[in-house]
Amino acid sequence: MVSTTGYQKIEMDWITPVSISFLFGLMMMLLLKTRGFWKNSSQLLPPGPWPLPLVGNLLIMDQKRPFRSMLKLSKQYGPVFRLQMGIQKIVVLTGYETVKEALVNQADAFAERPFIQLIEEFSNGFGITVSHGENWKVMRRFALTTLRDYGMGKRSIEDKIVEECKVLIKKFESYQGKPFETTTIINAAVANIIVSILLGKRFEYEDPTFQRLLQLINENMQLFGSPSVTLCNMFPALGFLFGARKTLLKNRDELHAFITATFIDHLKDLDKNDQRSFIDTFLIQQQEEVKKNNGGYFHKENLKNVVGNLFAAGVDTTSTTLRWSLLLMMKYPKIQKKVQAEIDGVVGTAQPRTEHRMRMPYTDAVVHEVQRFADIVPTNLPHATTTDVTLKGYFIPKGTHVIPLLTSVLHDESQWEKPHEFYPEHFLDSAGKFVKRDAFMPFSAGRRICAGETLAKMEFFLFFTSLLQRFTFQPPPGTSREDLDLTRAIGLTTPPLPFHICALPR
Repeated sequence: MVSTTGYQKIEMDWITPVSISFLFGLMMMLLLKTRGFWKNSSQLLPPGPWPLPLVGNLLIMDQKRPFRSMLKLSKQYGPVFRLQMGIQKIVVLTGYETVKEALVNQADAFAERPFIQLIEEFSNGFGITVSHGENWKVMRRFALTTLRDYGMGKRSIEDKIVEECKVLIKKFESYQGKPFETTTIINAAVANIIVSILLGKRFEYEDPTFQRLLQLINENMQLFGSPSVTLCNMFPALGFLFGARKTLLKNRDELHAFITATFIDHLKDLDKNDQRSFIDTFLIQQQEEVKKNNGGYFHKENLKNVVGNLFAAGVDTTSTTLRWSLLLMMKYPKIQKKVQAEIDGVVGTAQPRTEHRMRMPYTDAVVHEVQRFADIVPTNLPHATTTDVTLKGYFIPKGTHVIPLLTSVLHDESQWEKPHEFYPEHFLDSAGKFVKRDAFMPFSAGRRICAGETLAKMEFFLFFTSLLQRFTFQPPPGTSREDLDLTRAIGLTTPPLPFHICALPR
């Protein structure tokens, strides 16, 4: 008779090698799958660093600023390479020629968004920014048409921007040349433009509800680019362990509650013949769908997400770029003086308008160079392939998560004379005339190019020229321009680190 201890010993002797063999086999399966040997093994797949089991290439990435690691890897593996983050396979595209080939020349093939667990949970597949297929097409088409109807790119919205410029100038004047931090004020001024379209009103800068909405947007933008969200997306089953996920969803719910309360108010006196805002137009379209009884896309979940998308995008990108512009004007006072001299010569004491832009080549060049140099969305928003595709000789399967690295375009050494310097002459010819540059892609390109590009360009030019016309911007006393830090903050978009500024009346 064999003792229990003997059975346990035999069992352990048997289990240990089997367990090791099983784990070894599982590791090899993951590695083989990662390398693409299971599918399309006859196709030339993009090169890339060998991934470790489970974590993939996580350990070689700069988690706070992953675009830096991607730029380094592109020097080793070329303009098309692959990464693996956890179980998520990614193809990275770098350089102007490669990104243009994908997003412009093969626009339809790279027009999707990847299915990323936290993003899907956040949006439920609705809205514009990260939605898919027909929902994305319908909502984007509606948003573009409606934004134009409410003045995007037209004189009517320009008038609203000009009025907001006057309010912002008065706010700057109230500090009487003393140092102040600009983030909250500029966010509020820029936000009022998109709010006027979405809700048909504006807020006072100090309004607590308005400030809370801006806080929600800013916090989510930072979190979406944080290492904790990266880990959450790598290991979605463990998402409940990450506080960032809880905060993102909580902030989303609070923002959606505000939007819901707003469109309920709009329903009370909705008039098809007197549409006051983007929300009114959406609700009327929704009523038309109900009459036809054909389901459709104009429901409250899409409304909440579309308004949330436009609000976030309409606030964050332009306000971040404007803050970069003021920091750069302090850093480079000679450039600031040349801009002011041109404004004085062309506009004088009149209010700057978009019509002046054609006669202000240097200012236009500075505006463009701020956007290029600031490079506020370095990794771009992720794309995905809609079909099997070949790019630069490499096979990329349908549904692949693709990162068209915008920072590699805006700093492409083959396209820019001084890619890592702030150099407005990038956009000027030898005669001092403004020249367009194909590699200027701050709004991305192709089917997923920023829907608010036209509005953002108008806003930035008018806010920038209005402020430079009225103020000279200097560092606080005791701070030299050499001390000004151009380091980017961490986030989905990359604003400058908080800084104080002195706005001296001219």
